[in-house]
Amino acid sequence: MKKHEKEIEAMSNEAAAKGLERTQNRSKLRTTVQIGMLGAVSAVLMLLSFPVPFLVPPFVKMDFSELPVLIGAFAMGPVAGVFIELIKNLLNLVLNGSTTGGIGELSNFVIGCAFVVPAGLIYRRNKTKKSALIGMGCGTVFMAALGCLSNAFVMFPLYSTVMGIPMEQFVAMGTAINSAVDNLFTFIILCMAPFNLMKGIVISLITFLLYKRLRVLLKGE
Repeated sequence: MKKHEKEIEAMSNEAAAKGLERTQNRSKLRTTVQIGMLGAVSAVLMLLSFPVPFLVPPFVKMDFSELPVLIGAFAMGPVAGVFIELIKNLLNLVLNGSTTGGIGELSNFVIGCAFVVPAGLIYRRNKTKKSALIGMGCGTVFMAALGCLSNAFVMFPLYSTVMGIPMEQFVAMGTAINSAVDNLFTFIILCMAPFNLMKGIVISLITFLLYKRLRVLLKGE
């Protein structure tokens, strides 16, 4: 009798383990599909970019492609946000090509991750409205700070080398917008940093308004 009970218990445990495995596999598949979908939506939004002539030169454009990335990072974690960001930029290369030799897409990926990863990490620890606001605020500041460093020491020098455009030309574009711009440092501080701050604030506000509704769809609640 005891042997029979043990066999039944073993079968029950095995069935439970298989059921748990199937549930986990379905969850992984659902997450993968959602990451792909959000990446595709982000790529489409990236195509709808527009200039902000009062703040930055025409080659720097505003878009809302970080919106699905940030929502994904909140719903599925910061790692998912990084994958959505990667898919977005790879799809943009396929759909739209690159006028910057891929440097613009690399910059977008780095800056985007600098925004969504801190926000996703902070929100993941405590999923409240306050944490979401703090996370988006920290993400915005970190994005602007890292943007200054990457633009000054990597992106603009790389772009200048690959595309054969002198640094002075970037500075001249900035001077045409803001007369206080007289070198690369002031161009980045007075043009690029405010642009990234503005972008982070706008995306954060829209995400804050939409996330609760979209989270229901993403989580199937």
